[in-house]
Amino acid sequence: MEENGTEKGVAAMAACYQEFDPAEYLQYNYTLPRADFERKDSIMPWKLACLHRAFTEGDVNGELLVDIGSGPTLYQVMSGCEVFNKVLLTDFLEVNRQELRGWLQDEGGSSMDWTPFLQHVCKLEGRGASAWTEKAAKLRQVITGVVHVDVHRPQPLALDDLPSAGADCLVSCFCLESASPDLAAFNKALGHIGSLLRPGGHLLLIGALGTSYYFAGPGVKLPVVPLNEAQVCAGLKENGYTLIRLEVYTMPQHMKLGSDDLSGIFFAKARKE
Repeated sequence: MEENGTEKGVAAMAACYQEFDPAEYLQYNYTLPRADFERKDSIMPWKLACLHRAFTEGDVNGELLVDIGSGPTLYQVMSGCEVFNKVLLTDFLEVNRQELRGWLQDEGGSSMDWTPFLQHVCKLEGRGASAWTEKAAKLRQVITGVVHVDVHRPQPLALDDLPSAGADCLVSCFCLESASPDLAAFNKALGHIGSLLRPGGHLLLIGALGTSYYFAGPGVKLPVVPLNEAQVCAGLKENGYTLIRLEVYTMPQHMKLGSDDLSGIFFAKARKE
């Protein structure tokens, strides 16, 4: 009965997401003040710094990086594209996959100007903001595809989307807790995506803490599993990951915009056993 209830919850979540509006979501979350690169306490610089550090410490490497639940965003692979020769973007929704393809085709089909994000990552790399065009070109060069993913399936990707050896690294930002109806489904999804990762490979996970909803369009209020740090750590351990580092960002009052009830963000770096 519990399994049946979870399946119904997952189906209900999938139905909710049919109203997801990529352009509105990007406007809510990836503009000022949350993407203010002049302020050290802004959300976006914190996330990019966590990812930059993880990708440049030397232990995260290999051939293939897979982004699980990319949504309509690219920031999460801007550091990784310098480390991996191949990057695969994935999302459940076709509207998000279309948004990503619009940027990749570089013909004005994207809702978002990613230039300030690219410039900031270049600065983190010590290259200067003017190198952003090179980074954009590199990103377009190494991204091998934008494919469908379903984290609630034991095999989240189509078999021909991934080499048999698995990915060398997974990155996933705000996906699992947003796509799951409850904590049990979140933990299962954490295990499912682990099946895509080779033994010894790394998982870089960013997610929401203490959040029960967010808006993804006018009147489109989507539920989120309200996680705490202990639950994140327990879920990783339960699914065969060794936690290397957990960092937490506490949401300042001026970042609380009413588009969600986010209280904080976690960044976890883990290795698959």
